[in-house]
Amino acid sequence: MLTLVEVPFVDPRVQELVAEVQAHYVVIYGTPDESPVDPREFASPRGRFVLGVEEVDGADEPVAMGGWRWRPDLDARFGGDRVAEVKRMFVPARVRGRGYAREVLAFLETTAYADGVERLVLETGLMQPHAIGLYESQGYERVTPFGHYAESELVRCFGKDLRRS
Repeated sequence: MLTLVEVPFVDPRVQELVAEVQAHYVVIYGTPDESPVDPREFASPRGRFVLGVEEVDGADEPVAMGGWRWRPDLDARFGGDRVAEVKRMFVPARVRGRGYAREVLAFLETTAYADGVERLVLETGLMQPHAIGLYESQGYERVTPFGHYAESELVRCFGKDLRRS
């Protein structure tokens, strides 16, 4: 069973998963994700970060994570909507297929909407077909590329109007 806990981005358990996802990016893209990330962006009221833990042999094991951060610089690009960006969504391969990514994403959508976000956007890439499938299955639609990798032919950006959920 997954338990979601709001934590700071600098939490050591989060940083372990960040190191794991960065190593995964090196394998599939040849480099880590170099998008600028300021840990303070995920602190309320500017954003949120959640860690998913699963009890294994009496101890909590970190098995999922994700966060959102306000992106007012993107509001005009999306018709004046109040925009936030999903970042660092990750579930290690060893626990995929249990629905954890959906749970994290639902938490991010719920908290973002409660905090006044109207549209969530995100960047992912062609080498992450499972992520693309997740986002599409949850109502995210392709949007014009934005962000650090906007010029990359491998980037795929998605968005979802939370007011329609």
